[in-house]
Amino acid sequence: MEEIKPLNLNSEETAQPKMPDSASKPTMDKPKKKMVKWVVALVLLGVVSGWGLVKIKQPSSPKKLKSAEEAGVNSGDTYGVMDEAAFPDMAEGKLVAGGIDGEGSHHLEREGGESQYVYLTSSVIDLDQFVDKEVKVWGQTFEAQKAGWLMDVGRLQVK
Repeated sequence: MEEIKPLNLNSEETAQPKMPDSASKPTMDKPKKKMVKWVVALVLLGVVSGWGLVKIKQPSSPKKLKSAEEAGVNSGDTYGVMDEAAFPDMAEGKLVAGGIDGEGSHHLEREGGESQYVYLTSSVIDLDQFVDKEVKVWGQTFEAQKAGWLMDVGRLQVK
C-alpha cells in the first residue's frame, strides 16, 4: 500500500501552481487571429472596390460648348452647356441688356410687347457678348417677384 502524506499548507507544493512560460504571455488563439485577418481583409476589399466603382461610374460633367471669346459670334453658333435635363425651358428673341426691378441682367424682346419679355440671368454664359442679337436660349425658369418670366440661361444659340 501506498503511504499517505499529511497535507502541509505551508509547503511550496500547495502554493500557486506554476504556469508554463507560454501561458504567461497574453496571446490570441488561432480562431481569433483568423477572424481578425478576415475582417481586415473584408474592410480593405470594400474600400478598394468602392473607390474603383466611384472612378468607373463617376458622372461626367456636362459637355461644354465653345465660348464666345474663342471665336467670333456667328449665326448658328451655340454656347454654354449641352445638358437638356438641367436647362429644359426655351425662349427666342432679341437679347437686350437690363432686367426689371433687380431681376435679371438682360431680357429677350419678343412679339407682344413687354408682357412677353423673358428676363434672363446666367450662371454659365456672359450674356453681354450677345446684346442686340437674335438668340434662342435654354435655361431653368425661376420664380420672380416682378418679372413675368425669369430664366437662368445655360445654353444660347445665335440665330
